Amino acid sequence: MLDHWALFEKEQPDGPILDLACGDGHNGVFLAGKGFSVTSWDVSSDALSRARKSAADHGAEITFRQVDLEREGDNPLPKDAFEGIVVFRYLHRPLIDCIKKALKKRGILIYETFTVDQPKFGKPHNPDFLLKQGELSEWFADWDILHHFEGIMSAPERAVAQIVCRKPSSR
Repeated sequence: MLDHWALFEKEQPDGPILDLACGDGHNGVFLAGKGFSVTSWDVSSDALSRARKSAADHGAEITFRQVDLEREGDNPLPKDAFEGIVVFRYLHRPLIDCIKKALKKRGILIYETFTVDQPKFGKPHNPDFLLKQGELSEWFADWDILHHFEGIMSAPERAVAQIVCRKPSSR
């Protein structure tokens, strides 16, 4: 996130940036601290409580929403609603098309989550929560890919795939 947040600054988004499956809200708090309009969603009321506290401690104004992102047959994301979406350490494959539709044209997506090599370093172990090699970049192959990485990162050591991309203006 720290390496790519400036894309939002450069684009100067009019609308909100969604911190999807925000957990403790660190990414949303960071972006709100940079002056962006942020909405942070998570299913966990405990995580949202911690995120609200973090936002208050940092003077960050964020809209929080408790949302079950994994309800079968339900797309919780409104179409063309967000100038940017950030997703970290979360994977629910049926949500990928919803994420694509939720971004406005030329919107920015920053996505990082674990790959199938992660069990060597710790949790998660469930393959449902681990990207296969090349899977993330395949999903966004027809978008403007600004950054892609797949491999091992340190501090802490983990196996991840990252993508930073822009939704085409024709979609």
